[in-house]
Amino acid sequence: MPTEQAYISSATLAHLTPEIVLVAVATLIYVVGAFVSGRAVWTWVALTGLLVAAAALVWNGSDALTVAGPLLPDALGSYGRWLALLMGAGLVLLNTRASPQTRQPEIMGTLLILTAGVMLVAGAGEMVLLFLGLELVTIPTYVLLYLSRHNAASQESTVKYFFLSILAAAVFLYGLSFLYGIAGTTHLADVYQALAAAGDNGGEGAALNIPMLGGIALVLIFAGLAFKMAAVPFHFYAPDVYQGTSNPNAALLSVAPKIAGVVALIRVVVAAMPQMEESAWHIALILSVLTMTLGNVVALWQDNIRRLLAYSSIAHAGYMLIGVAVALAATGDGPDGIGATLLYLCVYVLATTGTFAALVFLGGRGRQIDGVDQLAGLARSHPLSAAAVAIFMFSLAGIPPLAGFWGKFTLFAGALGVEGAAGEMTLTAKWFIALAVIGVLNAAIAAAYYLRIIAVMYFRAPLKPPAGEGGLGAGLATLACAVLVLALGIYPGPLVSQSNTAGRAARASMSAPAANMARALPAIDAANSQHE
Repeated sequence: MPTEQAYISSATLAHLTPEIVLVAVATLIYVVGAFVSGRAVWTWVALTGLLVAAAALVWNGSDALTVAGPLLPDALGSYGRWLALLMGAGLVLLNTRASPQTRQPEIMGTLLILTAGVMLVAGAGEMVLLFLGLELVTIPTYVLLYLSRHNAASQESTVKYFFLSILAAAVFLYGLSFLYGIAGTTHLADVYQALAAAGDNGGEGAALNIPMLGGIALVLIFAGLAFKMAAVPFHFYAPDVYQGTSNPNAALLSVAPKIAGVVALIRVVVAAMPQMEESAWHIALILSVLTMTLGNVVALWQDNIRRLLAYSSIAHAGYMLIGVAVALAATGDGPDGIGATLLYLCVYVLATTGTFAALVFLGGRGRQIDGVDQLAGLARSHPLSAAAVAIFMFSLAGIPPLAGFWGKFTLFAGALGVEGAAGEMTLTAKWFIALAVIGVLNAAIAAAYYLRIIAVMYFRAPLKPPAGEGGLGAGLATLACAVLVLALGIYPGPLVSQSNTAGRAARASMSAPAANMARALPAIDAANSQHE
């Protein structure tokens, strides 16, 4: 049965329980927060909401055979939803004392809404729900940027992100409209089947225009999602916005749109657009080279810590696009580029969230860490914070035995593993060998500015010790991220396994949706008839 006839059943709503919990708790915080002040209470309420959502996620599991409608509750959706909850907990903790007390309810509630948006993107199997999920990430980001405005620079960064994000959303939505024209439905599984059928027919008859429409959609979707990921040439907003905003908001901009953008790119381009791989991997490869090279080279000259980390974020988007290109170019039993991308995404989120949490912890009331020089002598005044920042910098640089090493290793190994149909050295394989070499050179360039931060902390005389008044929440977030980065570096097996499982599920969910629907519909029909 075609997926456009799928029912939205009680099973579908039950699967959305984690997101419903987050929205309900956010609404409670908004309403009651107008009458009850205090920072600690709303932090605990937000963390409780995230904990209940996690419990609901465990209870629901990920049984794709019992859920119909616009969802794809596969291993990729589960992976993305857990990563979103982890991100949400980190952002809640580092915002505990970083904002005015009167705005605390709005900030905590908005963070929960944003987390729900990322989770919806991860589980979406339908274009309307996917777009709504992305907007549920973008609109709360506007609100949080606006709430933290305190000078002309922060107001400018908010306006700049607002207008450019609207443009990116329009471009992405225009690309989705072409996919709708191809399939006649908004379900990604039907888009997959329509493009696959066009390839099987050799482009004859009515299918003649499908490759052209698919190519236009491909370019527009890449452009819209490249903005979310801060990939070249759609990166130009990031340095100015990061520099003009606060450290908590810079942390948000570094991780939330990137998770949503990467997962959406995998769902739409890698998994749901067969017959377009040849064009898609060329686009991903070129964007990868440009993005990681520009990000790493320009970061060498930055003195503002948030601007430096903005270019670092741009560079890491380039690394992730290596995995996307591998996933699109590899055939048969080739390397799992999706799994490598998801692994890298997770370790990047941990190290980046931890870095900004440390910066928030080292700041004070009404005063934050802005420049690299403000970290001078940190090893003497705050040795534990300096050690945590060093762990994050080494991980982002890809130094073993930290988690970032395994992220880069899997991406570069995947690029070297791309071969021709018979395993011979083809032109495609040569392109990916060059991509791996460029990636390694970029990792060496990046090590220069990461090690510079470590050198400032350990080998420079302190100018003025940081206040260290960022609060217990930011300190706990820093500690938790540091422990996870160390643990995953020493024992990466479970995360690697989960990433690869999620990568395989992304394609499997597209190629065999009809059987799942056929087994789900009898129970849904029975439930609907009882309701009537």
